[in-house]
Amino acid sequence: QAQLVESGGGLVQAGDSLRLSCAASGRTFSGYTMGWFRQAPGKEREFVAAISWSGGSTYYTDSVKGRFTISRDNAKNTEYLQLTSLTPEDTAVYYCAAGKGGRSIVVFTTSRAYDYWGQGTQVTVSS
Repeated sequence: QAQLVESGGGLVQAGDSLRLSCAASGRTFSGYTMGWFRQAPGKEREFVAAISWSGGSTYYTDSVKGRFTISRDNAKNTEYLQLTSLTPEDTAVYYCAAGKGGRSIVVFTTSRAYDYWGQGTQVTVSS
């Protein structure tokens, strides 16, 4: 059974950094695009970043450009999200997701492009 498990969340202060990980197991995710979404209290889930299977294409929502970096290690079946210069507005539950590739990475800014989801990891940024 396919499974995505996030880790690395926590409580940090504004300006700090975190690295989130998402470990995939249960099936091969060869060819899959991976992404990160987040959901803050009282808000809808929003797209954060996506990365193609090869890693050659990435896409970020405007609010995290220059601060967050998505990457993946296919040999380890793991994707990462490096978060820097964190602000209280980044407080949310962060979810990783996997969707079949072969499409423009822009397609993966929407949740319906994804087939598998993790359970989420909490990131809390204090001011």
